[in-house]
Amino acid sequence: MHPLQAIILGIIEGITEFLPVSSTGHLILANTILGIQETEFVKSFDIIIQLGAIAAVGTLFFKDIIKKPIIIAKILVSFLPTALIGFLVYPYVKSILMESPLVITLSLGIGGIILILFEQQQRKSKNTIYAIENIPYAQAFFIGIIQTIAFIPGVSRSATSIIGSMLMGCERSVAVKYSFFLAVPTLIAASGLDILSNYSLLFDPHVRVPLLLGFIFSWITAYIVIQSFMHYVQQKSLSIFGVYRIVIAILFALFYLR
Repeated sequence: MHPLQAIILGIIEGITEFLPVSSTGHLILANTILGIQETEFVKSFDIIIQLGAIAAVGTLFFKDIIKKPIIIAKILVSFLPTALIGFLVYPYVKSILMESPLVITLSLGIGGIILILFEQQQRKSKNTIYAIENIPYAQAFFIGIIQTIAFIPGVSRSATSIIGSMLMGCERSVAVKYSFFLAVPTLIAASGLDILSNYSLLFDPHVRVPLLLGFIFSWITAYIVIQSFMHYVQQKSLSIFGVYRIVIAILFALFYLR
């Protein structure tokens, strides 16, 4: 992988990880456009550079999380279903689903339609949870269950956790912030599992520079996007992301389903 390709992919990861648009779908599409062969290293690269996005969450919210142990407890409760199901389905997801253009295309398109319809329904709802620490443990667990749908490539972890949180009564800015927090254990686990499964690849000196560049640019970009997205959701609808997903699904179909 050329260093410039690693930088571009890092930027794409940083932009898309916390928006409800599917970072996996975007990275796979970008790999095709950039002419990057879908090797085991490239699959691992796309997963491991998520740690850069996590570093951005830590940079922005570390003090907020550490000050309130109850928030950590809620995050761990939500993470539990992801950990259990992820451990079981990880090999299947990486070896089969991530190589299915049809699954990713349908996930992007259908997810976009669901996001638009969900926003229309939310206009009639009155969400009553205005702080993460007020999320009941049962609801936190249910949010985690909904997030597991994102094991299907193209669905979007961010979209499922935001929708799950809002369904459980969270005000939208709280839902988005909780999605950021829940990403920490989820993506660390995904990256850690991949590193353990493919650690021999990382001993190759040729992969260290691309991984480092992908990590750094993912971190910087995600740091900017998180702040912008928090400001955006306080005033605007998420429907625009649904429309965008449908457009990306069409592009995915043109590139992959010919």
